[in-house]
Amino acid sequence: MINLQQDSDGFIRMTRHFPKALLVSITFADGSTEVVPGVRLNAIYDESVAQYRAGNDMDAKGYSRVPSKNLRRAVAVGHIPVHAGMAK
Repeated sequence: MINLQQDSDGFIRMTRHFPKALLVSITFADGSTEVVPGVRLNAIYDESVAQYRAGNDMDAKGYSRVPSKNLRRAVAVGHIPVHAGMAK
């Protein structure tokens, strides 16, 4: 089991998928704790990546379709929003 702690802005640090069967214990800013399966966190992570890509003019694979001098990372999401009751 992995233990993660929510920061004051409501996010946890997650830069990759967790194993589906893994149970992750999240301690929220108010002190409450919830156990979330890895498959649920992976789905939330995928939603965050999709929102990031849509907001930065990237396609589903993370390639920019806007001419630019800057190179953007395909997955630049390092923090995902969490809240109590999301394990359901």
